[in-house]
Amino acid sequence: MGSTGTVLRELRGAQKSAKGVSLYSRYVNRPAGRVLAAGAYRAGLTPNQVTLISALFTYGAVAAVALVEPSWTLAVLVYAALAAGFAFDSADGQLARLTGRGGPDGEWLDHVVDCGKLLLVHTAVLISFYRFGDLPSEAWLLLPLGFQLAAVVTFCAGLLREHLGKAAASAQGPSWAATQAAPVSRMRAVALLPADYGVFCLVFLLLGAPGAFRAGYAVLAVVHTLFLAAFLAKWFRELKALRAG
Repeated sequence: MGSTGTVLRELRGAQKSAKGVSLYSRYVNRPAGRVLAAGAYRAGLTPNQVTLISALFTYGAVAAVALVEPSWTLAVLVYAALAAGFAFDSADGQLARLTGRGGPDGEWLDHVVDCGKLLLVHTAVLISFYRFGDLPSEAWLLLPLGFQLAAVVTFCAGLLREHLGKAAASAQGPSWAATQAAPVSRMRAVALLPADYGVFCLVFLLLGAPGAFRAGYAVLAVVHTLFLAAFLAKWFRELKALRAG
């Protein structure tokens, strides 16, 4: 087992492409995940164990949002746990690529945890609004349901686009895959920031000020809905082009 420095260098060489990745994930979450992956490697953990650690942090934070009255202390703890869970979510894949121990079971477990996270985090906000929020109107209770719909549809549609694209690449050969390659765009990485889960986690730092949290959460809900519409149109065009090809 090599030194931590050696492991980190190997992890840097085993990174996924930065294409379609926001600046937060590229420069904050992935480097944090790389450090956690190195620590997990030194500790002898498997990628699936790291995935479960990610779930422990994330689901613990979600439970706290639903069950504990909002405060500034809760805000910091929830954000820290969500950010740690997201970093471990990056670490499991990096560890899998480093050790060659990834597989369908690990990918399945990772997606199950991610899907549960998207469902539960907005459910927790809904429960918090109902239990603790002095809402201007009961219509606010619909906001987490709409945000949840946008988040889950984006996640599921993106997964389907990825897997259908891979199937098309296998069927049509390397020439088609080459046409899908595109240089990494810094402008696109900036534009994707509002849709990044790590940026979404930042809104929980406002839990100590319920009005500010509602406003920030509402803004992100609108932004994610707009991104969903853009992503669906883009992915549909790409999949339609596969049929033509």
